[in-house]
Amino acid sequence: MRLDIHAHLWSTEYLDLLQSFGVREVAEYRQLGAGRTESELSARFALLDAAHIDMQVLSATPLSPHFEDEKTAVDAARRVNDEYAELVQLYPDRFRAIASLPLPHIDASLRELERAFTQLGMLGACITTSVLGLSIANPLFEPLYQELDRRHSVLAIHPAGRGALSPLITDYQLTWSIGAPVEDSVAAMHFILNGIPQRFPGMKVIVPHLGGLLPMALERIDQTVAWEAPGTPEKPSRAARRMWYDTVGHDHVPALQAAVATFGAERLLFGTDFPFQPGALFHTTVDYIRRSGLPEQQIAAILDRNAAELFGLADR
Repeated sequence: MRLDIHAHLWSTEYLDLLQSFGVREVAEYRQLGAGRTESELSARFALLDAAHIDMQVLSATPLSPHFEDEKTAVDAARRVNDEYAELVQLYPDRFRAIASLPLPHIDASLRELERAFTQLGMLGACITTSVLGLSIANPLFEPLYQELDRRHSVLAIHPAGRGALSPLITDYQLTWSIGAPVEDSVAAMHFILNGIPQRFPGMKVIVPHLGGLLPMALERIDQTVAWEAPGTPEKPSRAARRMWYDTVGHDHVPALQAAVATFGAERLLFGTDFPFQPGALFHTTVDYIRRSGLPEQQIAAILDRNAAELFGLADR
């Protein structure tokens, strides 16, 4: 079963709601073909068929319902989660979904997570690499991780689109080109330095974009934390191999090969980042794995087995 674990959908209604709450980035998401109109869904399904992709796991990141005001955050989270649950009901052979949460309001988020699991049939939760400027390794979020750990469920991380809060990234039009993998790397390292993968082994953490910089830097990190962060609970390379990584690598075979060599093929999950590689580029999300030079058994696992097994859909 070919399961795309990195796919987005934002309805016009949800975008309108976020805009009414003051989210300024909404406009750039309106023309991507990632809505729920009949024409947009038909075009999406045609792309999936052409790439032999069976199903997508939908997530609303980076347009997450993260607001200072709790009621605003709860209203937005319930709206997008209800929409996703309805889509899964309408298209059960095409979609599954993971829940968005009204962070940083942890009690409200735990209530919404419970609703998402027990009433909406969600497969996990998603979170951005930072939440209103807070590190996702902040102790505030640990009750959420405890609950996901208890449920042996998924936490999918996605860049917040904030350039790791660095003006040297955001002020120079680098927010998504290099800012996104930097955010992935920083969030993963915050988890590692705080021992989160070790302390919550039942929580299945997914880091996007092949783990950002980790495949290239993990040996350097192992050597450096010995003196820079001596309180790190375990060797970073060991902690990194407790997590999973999606294959969104923008057709760059050397990056995929480095991720396999670093984490192991069994830790890679197929993802497309729909709708951000449109048209012909969408097919490269599959094709670059096929022409990677990896052993056929590893290619088959990455494309058609690992993700379905992680999400408990392998016997569907």
